[in-house]
Amino acid sequence: MNTATATPLDPRFLASTHEVVNVSHELVDYNLYAQDTALVEAVRREGASWAHDALTDFGAFVGRAEYLELGVLANKFGPELDTHDRFGNRVDLVRFHPAYHALMTTAIEHGLHSSPWTDPGPGAHVARAARTYMHTQVDAGHGCPITMTFAAVPSLRATPAIAKLWEPKVTARSYDPRNVPDAAKQGLTVGMAMTEKQGGSDVRANTTRAFALGAEGPGEAYELVGHKYFVSAPMCDAFLVLAQAAPGLSCFLLPRWRPDGTKNPMQVLRLKRKMGNVSNASSETELRGALAWMLGEPGHGVRTIIEMVAMTRFDCMVGSSAGQRAAVSQALHHCSIRSAFGAVLNRQPLMQNVLADLVLENEAALAMTMRIARALDHRDDPHEELLARLCTPVGKYWICKRTPQHAYEAMECIGGSGVMEDGPMPRLFRESPVNAIWEGSGNVQCLDVLRAMRKTPEVVDAFFAEVARARGANARFDRWLDALRRDLADHGEAEYRARDLVDRMALALQAALLLQHAPHGVGDAYCASRLTDGGQRHYGTLPRGVDCAALIERATPRA
Repeated sequence: MNTATATPLDPRFLASTHEVVNVSHELVDYNLYAQDTALVEAVRREGASWAHDALTDFGAFVGRAEYLELGVLANKFGPELDTHDRFGNRVDLVRFHPAYHALMTTAIEHGLHSSPWTDPGPGAHVARAARTYMHTQVDAGHGCPITMTFAAVPSLRATPAIAKLWEPKVTARSYDPRNVPDAAKQGLTVGMAMTEKQGGSDVRANTTRAFALGAEGPGEAYELVGHKYFVSAPMCDAFLVLAQAAPGLSCFLLPRWRPDGTKNPMQVLRLKRKMGNVSNASSETELRGALAWMLGEPGHGVRTIIEMVAMTRFDCMVGSSAGQRAAVSQALHHCSIRSAFGAVLNRQPLMQNVLADLVLENEAALAMTMRIARALDHRDDPHEELLARLCTPVGKYWICKRTPQHAYEAMECIGGSGVMEDGPMPRLFRESPVNAIWEGSGNVQCLDVLRAMRKTPEVVDAFFAEVARARGANARFDRWLDALRRDLADHGEAEYRARDLVDRMALALQAALLLQHAPHGVGDAYCASRLTDGGQRHYGTLPRGVDCAALIERATPRA
């Protein structure tokens, strides 16, 4: 064409410079339950098949594009604190984006905060864990007040008179975010305030003091004075607090408002600036004579709150397993669409190795988590009670610590686009270390495992009885168990060796579950890649003979 005759309609002058091809699209409008084969199988296997239809409906509901967007908005517009109103009155009000409240409403209306307590029975914890697993993939931060409300019930029950007053509203399926006295609400949420600067996980070093207003003991009123360095979810209606009473460290229930309708002086100094868990508010507070009631026996605060801690640690397992599922779903989705060097990524051998390895890690984490959920459903069975006591800290330690590398590797599968803030991977990556640190870091979990074995030696027998169900299915697994049994029997320098021992216990339990319940060859692949002298290397180092394509097909969501 002669340039002298070119017109503005000539393609050379149009703004469009290229056709958009060979790119992925948003993973939305899919069923987080029905398209997660491993989850469906785990729910059936662990005793909650009765919930299948309801979980299918829930998976479709939370997988809608507009619902997934709530998680984006709740993290883009995080909480803000107003310590006073414009007239100078103390209000300690945390403001949230409406998306956060929508997430909280769904969680509470579906019983994520209470269903095993209000509707106990076989599969109750399993079904609740499945819903939490799905909802956490939308947003992790709102799960903090949901988990603490759920976990507070056993501690409330330590003092029946208190439980009678508070439990009906704590377990009610009604979400009311207003900053008003609990008497004006139908449903309540519960947070906790244990951590202080000088102690951290060592709560016995707490210096907050509790002063009796009259009679002392369970159910009696006290005023608390002290500084709490990390208070999760300060917008909750009440908090479980540890403070030093005359007999020693004790547990208290502290409402945000006093019964007379005045503001209880639990004053929020600031919100924490966190790298992850952005949608959730975490704060630093001063207790300036805050009214509270003692839960449990004086001087036995740790014993009273320990069941709450156990439940929150279990939810850390659920949450980190969910983070793995969210990350690998993004990687699988992207690699099922994107082509490079002449082939779709998920058909290329090296990428298949990486994707299958990520799937294997997530399925093992989910299997372990749901097995512990079943144990929680059957705690009247001595074996299940012992298994829950030992393997909750084992699972919390292992699964939560495996998640950051898993999130990173999934991000790398997506490539440069995975690093961009307009996609989900940066949020998943920033969230990935949180559960490993909160509710007791890795060392605390390992020490708790040693404590359980020392105080209740039967937990070791229960553990080996559980994993022995897979004995004979894989020679490498059998050798692993034999070596682990020998090393657990050696108590020399146990604290120094604790991480090594707990690592191997987690691997043994996950391998046993996959060998028994996963498709043929999956358990063998897990054993060959994890149960080695040097431990697993980077993801993507599965040995020859693994049916990677089958693992990928099994786990890939279809939007």
